[in-house]
Amino acid sequence: MNKLLIAIVVAIVLAFGSVFAFEGQMASVHWLGELFLRALKMIIVPLVMLSMITGVAGLGDVRKLGRIGGVTVAYYAVTTFAAVVLGTLLVTFIEPGVGLSHVGLEVPAKVAAKQDIGITDIILGFLSNNVFESMANMQMLPLIVFSLVFGGVLSTMGARGAPLLAVCVAGNEAMMKMVHLIMWAAPVGIFGLIAGRFGKAVGAGGMDAFFSQLAGVGMYMVTVLIGLAIHGLIILPAILWLVGRRRPDQYAKGVGAALLTAFSTASSAATLPMTLEGVEENNGVDPRAAQLVVPMGATINMDGTALYEAVAVIFIAQVLGYDLSFMQQVLVVITATLAAIGAAGIPEAGLVTMVIVLRAVDLPLEGVELILAVDWLLDRFRTTVNVWGDAVGAAVVERVALGGRAVTADPEVAK
Repeated sequence: MNKLLIAIVVAIVLAFGSVFAFEGQMASVHWLGELFLRALKMIIVPLVMLSMITGVAGLGDVRKLGRIGGVTVAYYAVTTFAAVVLGTLLVTFIEPGVGLSHVGLEVPAKVAAKQDIGITDIILGFLSNNVFESMANMQMLPLIVFSLVFGGVLSTMGARGAPLLAVCVAGNEAMMKMVHLIMWAAPVGIFGLIAGRFGKAVGAGGMDAFFSQLAGVGMYMVTVLIGLAIHGLIILPAILWLVGRRRPDQYAKGVGAALLTAFSTASSAATLPMTLEGVEENNGVDPRAAQLVVPMGATINMDGTALYEAVAVIFIAQVLGYDLSFMQQVLVVITATLAAIGAAGIPEAGLVTMVIVLRAVDLPLEGVELILAVDWLLDRFRTTVNVWGDAVGAAVVERVALGGRAVTADPEVAK
């Protein structure tokens, strides 16, 4: 267990303890959390754009990816979309946020104005009249589309595009370092958000309101875990068995160390070396598939994160007492799928990219306060699902794009 995790857990315990001790007075520390939120909001646009541009351009010339590239992208799209739809259905059916107190949060007027959003509005929302205006207003959907296309075009320019790509890569690395710096302030920020949030609840409605908040967050946590369990233990193994022609139990054993590392670090990027080792050496996957699918997946294949973001956003809407229309839920599905592509493989990255989905339906960004008390733990589970999805993808791409397994010196692995 790393130092940051310990610090976050201590901050959460202290936040709850301070509310029990000082009750409504703790609302006064909310500004610490607001400072943390502003830091996250400040980096979201450059972080997502640079991450997507470098991720797509890093694949090489998109015109030359061929069958293996097409199968890889198709696998990512299908599994991520399936995870988002699953999360959306679960949170809509379970309704963990209905009836939960939302002291200090209000539904913006422009949210209600979008209740009658149609399919044409969603299609038009993919593009913007002015990319810089979209940056200023944090209109993330057109920025995602712009970044994906820009990265793809950049990958076709060869030596002419190399200097600009180098700038984007350096900028992305700098943004990653900024994220790490901000996350070191996370314990203080999370303490302020949780203590302030529940302090307001206690001050407005007494301890009953406080326990009501906790109970609601508990149901939200259960909803996310159910979704991750279904996706990780049923959907992905079924794909591995039916398409990849592998026994899920044996394959999971081969990448077991990577899955445990993912849970302990909450970072798919940090787990990457172990994932590659488990996929190639322990499970005998063709390196041509493994060395494309796994590193690429650590950047853009985030099934668990996508599911979590869809559940979280609809949960926040439920807490606010606002029923998202069907088309708004479709927008959440689309945006959460795309936002998962921009989620960095680092701890708590889902909190950053959740801004994209919240902005898509104009819900208040402060809504993330409602889920911070349990996010540190859910982050471990969703990262494990992310890494498991990457590992499964390597076997699927090997079977579909390359026609079978590589020859290996280990006869047991080659079977």
